Amino acid sequence: MTTLFAAVNAAIIAKACQVRLMIFDVDGVLTDGGLYYGTDGEPIKRFNALDGHGIKMLAQHGVATAIITARQSPIVLRRAKDLGISHVFQGVHDKRNAFVQLLELTSLTATECGYIGDDVIDLPILARAGFTASVANGHHAVKTRVDYITQAAGGNGAAREICDLILHAQGHYDAAIAAYLA
Repeated sequence: MTTLFAAVNAAIIAKACQVRLMIFDVDGVLTDGGLYYGTDGEPIKRFNALDGHGIKMLAQHGVATAIITARQSPIVLRRAKDLGISHVFQGVHDKRNAFVQLLELTSLTATECGYIGDDVIDLPILARAGFTASVANGHHAVKTRVDYITQAAGGNGAAREICDLILHAQGHYDAAIAAYLA
């Protein structure tokens, strides 16, 4: 088995092992958090391919994924479709309510859910989810209240790091990588 996450606390690994649904914030987690606008005022988002492949690998190993984000953008729906993310909540300013709705839709418990966020708007879910994370460049009030802080910054492999951690905790990481070595 890989030693990739050997230094991670056993309690964190145990929490990640329980994740059946991993929920991602978008701005600052799946993107770098920058707000980019085209000449016509259209918002532009930059996503990381490593993050995307990690999300796909989670799905291949039985972990569902979702997005809960405060902003609304058609590009988020496009990215979610590309990655096979079926539950997308956009324009959500009450993330706790969206989380409760997601639990009802999936028939999962909060303990079976993971969430990664970067700012104080994410705290209502971070206070409830079974496994919680923030990005390296997340707000200090968030980073002091999560199970795991990524080494990578948001939009730069942080989501992939979380995906790899979950795969490792659930005993699928080595097999997921081996599939590419055959």
